[in-house]
Amino acid sequence: MSVTAYRRVLLKLSGEALMGEDAFGINRGTLERMVAEIGEVVRLGVEMAIVIGGGNIFRGVALGAAGMDRATADYMGMMATVMNAMALQDAMRRGGVEARVQSALNIEQVVEPYIRPKAMRYLEEGKVVIFAAGTGNPFFTTDTAAALRGSEMGVQIVLKATKVDGIYSADPKKDPKATRFASISFDEALSRRLQVMDATAFALCRDQKLPIKVFDMTKPGALRRVATGEDEGTLVHV
Repeated sequence: MSVTAYRRVLLKLSGEALMGEDAFGINRGTLERMVAEIGEVVRLGVEMAIVIGGGNIFRGVALGAAGMDRATADYMGMMATVMNAMALQDAMRRGGVEARVQSALNIEQVVEPYIRPKAMRYLEEGKVVIFAAGTGNPFFTTDTAAALRGSEMGVQIVLKATKVDGIYSADPKKDPKATRFASISFDEALSRRLQVMDATAFALCRDQKLPIKVFDMTKPGALRRVATGEDEGTLVHV
């Protein structure tokens, strides 16, 4: 068994991560590959919580939402995260990974409400806990939900899964001389105006001294390499 670098982590997944190459929705092959990688890390003994976004579903109605009241649009986005969480839980069940969904919005006929002690117990039992509906409040992103739930669950690190393999000195698509940071402090990331997370989420992680690892979830084995402390992605630290 590999020695893991962390006992408990929070994985932040964007809704777009579930789309694969599709324009919107959930790509089954992408979902199954993601679940396989999560299952591998859980079987190493890492306790894992997940916060998932809803952009893959909300994107499909975004044009119709143009001009909509911001709070109404945000609540629609929260409902999209619940759908993603349910899909992820079902895929985990089929993949042999036990998972529970907890929602910040109270829809008990569908999923459990968010109850911190119960979520903590699930993690201690080795179950994956998927947090849906963001913080339950409009005007806050799922990045902020990840920072909040990570702090509440006492995780050692927030793993921000993206489509780039870390934080660069400049946009690597535009600047061929851009270099990847293996690690960077919160203060330096701020001074360089690097967009790691939204400002509220970033400030909460910094205040709670909760490190962030930015990595490319589309790279095979990247999540396991992060969990075992290998050189993967960029670590943002105090």
